Amino acid sequence: MKSKKSFDDLEFTPLHKKIMLWGSGGPFLDGYVLVIIGLALQQLTPALELDAQWIGLVGAATLVGLFIGTALFGYVADLFGRKLMFMIDIIAIAVLSFATMFISSPIELVILRFLIGIVIGADYPIATSMVAEFSPTKQRAFTMGFIAAMWYVGATAANMVGFLLYDVADGWRWMFGSAVIPCLVILLGRFHLPESPRWLLKKGRTEECKQVMNQFFGKDISLNFETAEQTKYSKLFEPVYLKRILFVGIIWTCQVIPMFAIYTFGPEIIELLGFTDGKDAALGNIVISIFFMAGCIPAMYWLNSVGRRPLLIGSFAIMTGALALLGVVNNPSIWLIVAAFAIYAFFSGGPGILQWLYPNELFPTEIRASAVGAVMSFSRIGTIVSTYGLPLFMASYGISATLLVGAAISLLGLLVSVFMAPETKGLALETTSAASF
Repeated sequence: MKSKKSFDDLEFTPLHKKIMLWGSGGPFLDGYVLVIIGLALQQLTPALELDAQWIGLVGAATLVGLFIGTALFGYVADLFGRKLMFMIDIIAIAVLSFATMFISSPIELVILRFLIGIVIGADYPIATSMVAEFSPTKQRAFTMGFIAAMWYVGATAANMVGFLLYDVADGWRWMFGSAVIPCLVILLGRFHLPESPRWLLKKGRTEECKQVMNQFFGKDISLNFETAEQTKYSKLFEPVYLKRILFVGIIWTCQVIPMFAIYTFGPEIIELLGFTDGKDAALGNIVISIFFMAGCIPAMYWLNSVGRRPLLIGSFAIMTGALALLGVVNNPSIWLIVAAFAIYAFFSGGPGILQWLYPNELFPTEIRASAVGAVMSFSRIGTIVSTYGLPLFMASYGISATLLVGAAISLLGLLVSVFMAPETKGLALETTSAASF
């Protein structure tokens, strides 16, 4: 009798590639929408007479929306399915982006940015769970790395669009509305994708699962990877899972805050490289995004060859050293600044991917999206703190002290990784969530 092939050991099929591509649409839109607002504000500020308080509220509204969206809709996706929410949130992003073209007051801008933050935040736990649950074991690091890299692709695309529309009359309207185009492309790409068979089995919908498996993978595939379980958000607070949430949340936060320091330092790097404020700053931002995106590419492969744990520890060690170097050297040359910045950005690729890979590996299907949402909300606290605290700290203590604090935070990430990081390389998805780390 012919033995059935494990779902986790399948070859990387065209369907896997489609799910990876269209699943990365959310991070692409996150990078796009969050960056385009910075460019649009240069025209919007005089048009709507925005003062510093309103500009701060616009930034805060998006972050608070992201916090709510990730925390809430991960749980909703665990209850009602990946595909349904996979479609709804993209439609919502398109509608809200279109509506933002017609704002006439600061409060309208704040409200719409808050709502856009919610729906973009919603896509992260939904999409990453969908991608992880379809990915073969050997390709899981690659697919999560692709998702991480697409944020920078979205940011780069936004800077390019902003550069082209900068001198156009009411260009800010077209900048906001331009997000509708990738939304429509992503929606069409997602339309024919199937529901996650792992989620279907967890809900006891065995026949629907078999139909999906037979249609896309054939009948000789093992379906024994999941048993029906009820989704309970309270399960996240069981000791084994709470420990994992704290671990991933801490390493995520320890990268996010120093990264914001780098981005805060970025304008000075841009200026030293010959770029100026305004239109040309968009070109400089493209350079920054490329630095970070470049680090994701080799990390996709190192996570399988080197392993999750060694790469995380090694990356944090190098990132800490790069930030510390910038902090202790007085009046560093432009080449030292660029080199240290490039090293930090490049080696942030591994931790950047693991922020998505670990929560999808360490939690079972019935709470996977909920866990991704909870961890991302945890990290948003660091984002909010860094967004408002960094400029104040830099104004009071200077760039060197700011980067030393960033190095200290990165060092905390290193120590937490040494004591808590598990090794999940080569393990099937149901094995990683059930293992004792």
